[in-house]
Amino acid sequence: MGKLPSNFWNNCSDDVQFRVNLGVNKGFRCMVDSSFVNEINKRRTFAIISHPDAGKTTLTEKLLLFSGAIQIAGSVKARKATRHATSDWMEIEKQRGISVASSVMQMEYQDKIINLLDTPGHQDFSEDTYRVLTAVDSALMVIDAANGVEPQTLRLIEVCKARQIPIMTFVNKMDREVQEPLVIMDEIESTLGMPCVPFTWPVGMGKNFHGIYNVRNQCMRVFKPGQDRRSDQDELLSHANHDALIQRFGSEYETAAQEIELIQAAAPDFNRQQFLAAQQSPLFFGSAVNNFGVQEVLDALIEIAPHPASCQAIQRVVHPTEDKLTGVVFKIQANMDPAHRDRIAFVRLLSGEFKPGMKFKVQRTGKDFRPTSVVTFLSNRRDRVENAYAGDIIGLTTHGGLQLGDSLTEGENLQFTGLPFFAPELFNVVELRDPMRSKQLQKGLTELGQEGAIQVFKPFLGSDMLLGAVGQLQFEVVQARLESEYGVKVRLAPSRFTCARWVSSDKPAELKRFIDANQNRMVTDAADTQAFLATSRFDLEVMEKRWPDIRFHPMREHAGLLLSSK
Repeated sequence: MGKLPSNFWNNCSDDVQFRVNLGVNKGFRCMVDSSFVNEINKRRTFAIISHPDAGKTTLTEKLLLFSGAIQIAGSVKARKATRHATSDWMEIEKQRGISVASSVMQMEYQDKIINLLDTPGHQDFSEDTYRVLTAVDSALMVIDAANGVEPQTLRLIEVCKARQIPIMTFVNKMDREVQEPLVIMDEIESTLGMPCVPFTWPVGMGKNFHGIYNVRNQCMRVFKPGQDRRSDQDELLSHANHDALIQRFGSEYETAAQEIELIQAAAPDFNRQQFLAAQQSPLFFGSAVNNFGVQEVLDALIEIAPHPASCQAIQRVVHPTEDKLTGVVFKIQANMDPAHRDRIAFVRLLSGEFKPGMKFKVQRTGKDFRPTSVVTFLSNRRDRVENAYAGDIIGLTTHGGLQLGDSLTEGENLQFTGLPFFAPELFNVVELRDPMRSKQLQKGLTELGQEGAIQVFKPFLGSDMLLGAVGQLQFEVVQARLESEYGVKVRLAPSRFTCARWVSSDKPAELKRFIDANQNRMVTDAADTQAFLATSRFDLEVMEKRWPDIRFHPMREHAGLLLSSK
């Protein structure tokens, strides 16, 4: 065991300090080798969230640029652009300039390992975003300075608050004519229900945007429009030259200085423990498309963002410093490499260290699983994993055997929960144009259903598969992916059903009687969980009253675990 360095405790999270001091927790051995604990301390795993078009994917691209992971940033808008955002790797994402699937990117910056997850902003893909938020330790929220807090952002904030995920806030597009920063700050605070602590503050806006003032370092970074490359030529000016700054930047700097003085008097000081408890949000301003204000965000991420935390399993609390590896499958993606038609299970490691050749026990099935290859990501670019630690996201190549929400261990029976599936309210019937492609259709729908791109239902009666979605755009994406990835052209016809509910009962005989009486409206999903389809809300209410011993669930977790009855 290595000797702990003199500054070791200063760099440790409270959880790591507790585990190292305790040494043993209820019979489970804690690794206290300094190199192992330092590796865990290096990890920062966070998601970027926002309403569509707030600049989330652009900021993701610029964080990659400033960390040195890429040298040239791509475009997320131009349909005919020769470069596209690194996180937008699907063909439909490149064509439409939107993110339709979460992307995972790992990068190294100042000796820290950053696992960055770029989520779809569009509400039609909210399920994917909700599942990603179960795999991160913090979130970076992007706000359009002109529009403020928008509807999809509100939904994501509620998810973060429910899970007590710390939130950092980046107010984007300050190079445009936008709302006053004090107004934006007040709106964000009201929405979050917690105070914001400005780390940077804008000097002017739009055509008179002169830069940002670093409140902590008391210096100003002078605005210079950037494009696709990082510049090391930024001009930094000390606040000590106050009169010279007013003379150079006029009333915009004077107003900014007054606002900074006001917020320093009224706003609380930054308290990292309150931030980690989701009771404060550090606030940043900038223009991601111009590479401006990004450096300050990246520096703050590695300084204050949380280390990997302990996780509650059904059986017990699992700590990141335990020597046995545990993890959860939070995302599955088919056909990331079109040349190999592979299937990748994204796993968040919760404890221990991964080494090549390891095998896992899949808790859902009780079977052992030994992946053929294990990789980390820069979007769809992959690197083979030599070592990975708690907090990292790794990809397991699989041709089956893993589902969303699967818990993986080295043998211990541990079940992690919290991965949601919501009952869809839009349904389409799949009609195959070429009957000779039925096998390819079956394969495509099975894989896309297991991936969570859409919910696929197999009727008890009849052969036509039914697709269920949260939003209409999901149908368009699945239709496009079936054609491009599986060579299957389909027509999607509207269905008479408008809502689905998974069903259960404490009385097996009564559940069987219900299913037998409603076989024409019963389906099974990708997890072989039984669901009932209703034609309207009124129809559903009638069935609930008629069958009081049947529970109708609007949400389930993996492997058929049903939640939120009636």
